[in-house]
Amino acid sequence: MDRDLLSHLPVVVAVARRGGFALAAAELGMSPSAVSHAVRIVEERIGQPLFARTTRSVSLTEAGKALVETAAPALQDIAERMDRIRSVKGRPSGLLRINASNIAIPLAVTPVVAAMAERYPEVTVEVFADQALVDIVGEGFDAGIRLGEMIAQDMVVVRLTPPFSVVIVASPAYIGRHGRPGSVADLANHNCIGYRLVRSGALYRWDLIDDGKDIAVETRGSVVVTDSLAAIDLALAGVGLAYMFEPLARADLAAGRLVQVLPQTAIEEPGLFLYFPRRAAMAPKLRAFIDTAQEIGRASLRTPGRVA
Repeated sequence: MDRDLLSHLPVVVAVARRGGFALAAAELGMSPSAVSHAVRIVEERIGQPLFARTTRSVSLTEAGKALVETAAPALQDIAERMDRIRSVKGRPSGLLRINASNIAIPLAVTPVVAAMAERYPEVTVEVFADQALVDIVGEGFDAGIRLGEMIAQDMVVVRLTPPFSVVIVASPAYIGRHGRPGSVADLANHNCIGYRLVRSGALYRWDLIDDGKDIAVETRGSVVVTDSLAAIDLALAGVGLAYMFEPLARADLAAGRLVQVLPQTAIEEPGLFLYFPRRAAMAPKLRAFIDTAQEIGRASLRTPGRVA
């Protein structure tokens, strides 16, 4: 095996995964020129271009796709085996890359990462906030975190939170000015904070229960967000009604900064889950994350009012 070729393969895979030389350089801690040089060496060794480059985009050629499809799993396997070898002598170590939805970060990621920083200082957790569903294997992530109903069936799944409801909330100031909606139909007369789906560009319709039936309600309002956490700030500021997962609003509801409206319409979600391919469970760094998350989850269930 050509040693130059082997040493530069991780650079090629990074460029393919990140979709560009500058992004790959930032991830690898290299200069863009060094990344370009590494790719050029591999292309010279195999005698074919790996990437089609324009001023706006970088995409894999047929040869590049074939190389990355072979090299990426092999390099991942080597990295995981090295992590396991190192853990025999000491503690879990290495880079743990997790793709999580924005709402999962405060609910299921932050408390686990905080605990791991103390217990496993040699593990670096990189959290990529992403609203869209991605191929975590193809994108080079060790695991993902999503609602249970959104996870592919071929993944190993670990529960991170109990089920929770989705609530409509508003500030006391907003209620004082505009009153409480008394029915789902009344939502048409209120300023509802909208949520736009990043991938499709559509406005999310609020999933509610009305007269025992599941319905999806189109809402109108003066502001639209792409982040549920922004909706909390806007609701606290008295802008309008916000639709959100109850754990995100729990502290503000308990303190009276927000109030729930139309509680009879609240649906229940299955909760947040960590998911990963079966072979990844052998990695000590991921095992450390799972064990820490489950311990925190058990502790929170013993402490009423806390988020798992």
